[in-house]
Amino acid sequence: MDKNSIIKTLEEIAKMLELKDENPFKVRAYQNAARALETSEQDIEENVQEEELMKIKGIGKSLAEYIKILASGKKLDFYEDLKESITPDILEMLKIPSLGPKKVKFLSESLNIGSIVDLEKAISENKLVDLPNFGFKTQDNIAKGINSYKKFREFYLYADVIDEATSIINKLKMHSKITKASIAGSLRRKKETVKDMDMVAGIEEDSDAPEIMDYFTSLSEVGEIVAKGDTKSSIRLKSGINADLRVVKNSQYPYLLHHFTGSKEHNTVLRGIAKDKGIKINEYGIFKDGKLIKCDSEEDIYKIFKMDFIAPELRENNGEFEAALNKTLPKLVEEKDLKGIFHIHTTFSDGNITLKALCEKLEASGFEYAGISDHSKSAYYAGGIKSENIDSYFDEIDRFCNSNRKIKIFKGIESDILIDGSLDYKDDILKKFDFVIASVHSSFGLSETEMTDRMIKAIKNKYTTILAHPTGRILLAREPYKVDMIRIINAASENNVAIEINSSPFRLDLDWRFCKYAKEKKVKIFINPDAHKLEDLNNYRYGINVARKGWLEKDDIINSLSKEEIENYLKKNR
Repeated sequence: MDKNSIIKTLEEIAKMLELKDENPFKVRAYQNAARALETSEQDIEENVQEEELMKIKGIGKSLAEYIKILASGKKLDFYEDLKESITPDILEMLKIPSLGPKKVKFLSESLNIGSIVDLEKAISENKLVDLPNFGFKTQDNIAKGINSYKKFREFYLYADVIDEATSIINKLKMHSKITKASIAGSLRRKKETVKDMDMVAGIEEDSDAPEIMDYFTSLSEVGEIVAKGDTKSSIRLKSGINADLRVVKNSQYPYLLHHFTGSKEHNTVLRGIAKDKGIKINEYGIFKDGKLIKCDSEEDIYKIFKMDFIAPELRENNGEFEAALNKTLPKLVEEKDLKGIFHIHTTFSDGNITLKALCEKLEASGFEYAGISDHSKSAYYAGGIKSENIDSYFDEIDRFCNSNRKIKIFKGIESDILIDGSLDYKDDILKKFDFVIASVHSSFGLSETEMTDRMIKAIKNKYTTILAHPTGRILLAREPYKVDMIRIINAASENNVAIEINSSPFRLDLDWRFCKYAKEKKVKIFINPDAHKLEDLNNYRYGINVARKGWLEKDDIINSLSKEEIENYLKKNR
């Protein structure tokens, strides 16, 4: 179990203990341990020693022992027994946004509510309104939380799935009878959320397929076998997500991989193009007059129709066919193109990254520059920097990230956009920074016109460099606030303000569906990790996925510029 999974398990234990009315000190011990692990720079590996864990403030001997068990991949009996003691319906209620353990426990005891169905019925009868510490607003928030949970519960974040899927594919490739294997489906197209894992494999002989299915269904990740056949099997992983594997002979592999990569809309259009040419295309092959047209790769499939190869990320029926026919497909940005990263939070606000650790990590990663942007004064909940502390903030950055280092550090701020559209520092403060990221962090309930006007006013501020996470969404948890993104992108274009792709796997905002329009309007894009801890610095990889799905090339991305070029860009845009 990796570090993030262990943190989630400790948090889950704390919630269950609170639900069972355990000693508050015991509950807090697990909460503190989860927080300590999250803020610690120590990696947690399978062979981690208890002595090393106990060096982390907030982790004692018992918790170190539990963490070691979890890290080794073994079952933690205490955790399993705790889950067994609480009904699955009650545990599911804990997943509803805005409904914590105390409220779940109180509702269970006062109204005998033991499931989401019970809760929905009670809300429909307004039974929560007169309860202590509830009322109409709380009841409404819980109702919204239920709707949000029901809408998203079958989906998983790309970032929560890709590593496990890659691990399974690598195990499949190790089997002597498998010659080819790949992730397919929405995961291969790098959608921000996915419902399951699709996988395909190629073999030399049909007779080898049953052996492959035996191997697949006995992997250590398997929690349950849903269906098992000679050429197709479906499993439910211990992590909860379903994974499907299809196996075909190598001669059929390119057709199967293409078909199961999708999207459905992409495949439908291609079938229509094929039909107009008297060609039949499906998962088993491409046929003309009943004869198979031999393809050794997906590239060969597109060549049949005189098209350039369409990358999986672009297969969304978003103009890719026209571009492939006209030889105008973009040369998509790659990870190696990024020379630096911006939007990084340190211990000056709500991050746990020290300046020393940050500079060392970035240099080791090969970046040429980075932009630190802690929260501004309005973000009191995040320890935002007060106006009178700005100079000491700069002094500390200069001390740890000085000119002797290979990496150049730019001094920035993530300034809150107030409800009237102004930024929360005066101009004499804003002009001190190398760059300013403008962000909405409050008053999400405005009308579309009010929110859009508010953000456009911030974009027009002469010190605004970048507009951050423009829709405010939290994937699988919070819907975007109402905002007219076309007007926002137009305003950014007119005022020479960049828009970020916030690469936090929970945000991925700017949405890829708007990237293509931003590119057409010549709006420049930053791919930013929104890092609060060292491992978050790698979030930029998810932002690259968004950029590629949005048709973006290296020249569209500001932080693909060299150190000298980005320095000139920031000076020019002050």
